[in-house]
Amino acid sequence: MGERVTPPPGGDDGIETINLRDALEERYLAYALSTIMGRALPDARDGLKPVHRRILHAMRLLKLDPGTAFKKCARIVGDVIGKFHPHGDQSVYDALVRLAQDFSQRYPLVDGQGNFGNIDGDNAAAYRYTEARMTEVARLLLDGIDEDAVDFRKTYNEEDEEPVVLPGAFPNLLANGSQGIAVGMATSIPPHNAAEVCDAALHLIANPGCTTRDLIAHVPGPDFPTGGIIIEGRASIEEAYETGRGAFRTRARWHQEDTGRGTYLVVVTEIPYGVTKGRLIEKIAELINEKKLPLVADMRDESAEDIRLVFEPKSRNVDATLLMESLFKLTELESRIPLNMNVLMKGKVPKVVGLKEVLREWLDHRREVLIRRSQHRLAAIDKRLEVLAGLLVAYLNIDEVIHIIRTADEPKKALVARFDLTEVQVEAILNMRLRSLAKLEEIELRKEHEELTKEKQGIEKLLGSEAMQWKTVSWEIGNVRKQFSKETPLGKRRTTFGEAAEVDVDAIAEALVEREPITVVVSEKGWIRALKGHVQDLSGLAFKTDDRLKLSFFAETTSKLLVFSTNGKVFTLEGAKLPGGRGAGEPVRLMIDLEQEHDIIEVTPYRGGRKVLLASREGRGFVVAEDDLVANTRKGKGVMGVDTPDELAAVRFVEGDHVAIVGLNRKLLVFPLNQVPEMARGKGVRLQKYKEGGMVDLKTFTLADGLTWKDSSDRTWTVSQADLAEWIGNRADSGRLPPKGFPKTNRFG
Repeated sequence: MGERVTPPPGGDDGIETINLRDALEERYLAYALSTIMGRALPDARDGLKPVHRRILHAMRLLKLDPGTAFKKCARIVGDVIGKFHPHGDQSVYDALVRLAQDFSQRYPLVDGQGNFGNIDGDNAAAYRYTEARMTEVARLLLDGIDEDAVDFRKTYNEEDEEPVVLPGAFPNLLANGSQGIAVGMATSIPPHNAAEVCDAALHLIANPGCTTRDLIAHVPGPDFPTGGIIIEGRASIEEAYETGRGAFRTRARWHQEDTGRGTYLVVVTEIPYGVTKGRLIEKIAELINEKKLPLVADMRDESAEDIRLVFEPKSRNVDATLLMESLFKLTELESRIPLNMNVLMKGKVPKVVGLKEVLREWLDHRREVLIRRSQHRLAAIDKRLEVLAGLLVAYLNIDEVIHIIRTADEPKKALVARFDLTEVQVEAILNMRLRSLAKLEEIELRKEHEELTKEKQGIEKLLGSEAMQWKTVSWEIGNVRKQFSKETPLGKRRTTFGEAAEVDVDAIAEALVEREPITVVVSEKGWIRALKGHVQDLSGLAFKTDDRLKLSFFAETTSKLLVFSTNGKVFTLEGAKLPGGRGAGEPVRLMIDLEQEHDIIEVTPYRGGRKVLLASREGRGFVVAEDDLVANTRKGKGVMGVDTPDELAAVRFVEGDHVAIVGLNRKLLVFPLNQVPEMARGKGVRLQKYKEGGMVDLKTFTLADGLTWKDSSDRTWTVSQADLAEWIGNRADSGRLPPKGFPKTNRFG
């Protein structure tokens, strides 16, 4: 590398040299901040992002109040992008559409007329075809905006003004929720029940020191516009609301409809929030075609206004709960809806907050709005009282006032000098109409003066007392609570709470696999495959070069297979996941984590409930329950502890009451099985004593039936109980040479 040359400072050509890293950091930070503040995160006070706030503000200026005539959405979008929001028209319209969808918003802010999309995932019509106006909820959010309740700022082109935040008389952040992805942070707040949020807010006003647990008594969990059942545990929900981070497992609502003669249908009437029905149906149809939902024969979408998905079971014997559990496991009929309460506090600081903090922020905002509206009203009253005082002076001295106005060169100055009036009062007197000189008008003015004076005293009292302010905020929230109470169609809770049905995990796993017979084939070199059906004749099977058949057995696609290795570990494979029988299969080592220096000694189907005798090369062993052998991971389960060069050498399913064991020294020993301990794992105990060599073979048998073996000619030999007397001993004895006819291989066959 040569010497680093520093570029010269900027010259007359106007080029300035700056550090690339600093420039990138500065620009990326500016972009990140604008995304966080101006696009993706909602304000904790009104629960709105800037685009939604600007849409509502534009609709207010267009006088689209609830109950008024609808206006084209094109007009609204045009005003929003022309005056307040310099972004794409489609993004603004998408935001407007979402505010009108009753399956997206728990309490829609926009009342739409025309095609605003549907839960199937179909898009809304273009904005030239649709019309909109505000709902009562939007009116509540804007309530008081003309009364200096919130600050305004210049718009992007500095021609107009827009509100920094809305007064927010409705608890919109929690009631409607919010989703957004910014730079380096995201937010996800599910919708809640407005009446419950109001109850929690009222409780917080009455008990500022309350805990999250106290608030959860009022807000037990989200309330989704699409209904469903939340099956999340109470402890998990409490932690989520405490920290502001968590998730809610939500399931579809379903019921069973009997169709006579023992047959039935399963009908889903509500699906989890945020799930597109069209995509859900496609996914389920795909799974049925791929035979991954063997309990489901057919599915139909009979939805009209309401959702109705009909599932037909494969047979009348299928358990409906098990059928649904298999659907919940594989499809979005069960969905995990996240909670990440990342919001802008005071409209400036992004922060993940809990339920209590977010309610406190809304309440503090409501109190500030109350104070500002009261001060605005107070200023208006003072101004009017000033005018009224001047008018009353004029009424009391009406003849003199008229004389001054008719004769004086500058009546304004003359009136000020004569009656000690202000500029505003004189202006009001000069603007009086002759018809208002009636006696009745004077009485009205006195009455108005009294009422306004009384109202002024009330407002001053309110502004001077924090307790009174909170009482007023509580009264306002109480009115909102009444308006959206659970007795109203809109306020009624749609999402309920439940628990997942207790279903055997193995039963679900089995339900997800089509049950078919297979023949498992394992080669000497550890390659495994599953032939379709129970194949008796395996003579035609092809193997890789220098490889041949080691073992085979019948099983089913739903079977679990136990794989025993020389290092004393047991692995579990699933019959459904075995490679097909067209080729040579796959090495078992690809499916399990087995070291290269160890081999597989046995593969057998798991049936459950049996006992297994394990024995090592050095003649140690123990009995283990088959149920303790099932492993859940690729790493398997260490069952027998063996130290090299010793290794696990024999796996025998226990049958009978005695053990026959033979060593390399060709000595046979028979002893009672009850002398072998049963344990879940360990090194085991000595089964037979050897001076040198080790164990070759062992078997369990019933002594009364005698000991059998097969010789090299495949003939079966049996030695009766009486003839076995000299070989029967105790565990750990040496044994003696076997009876005549015992195979030279030292194996029982």
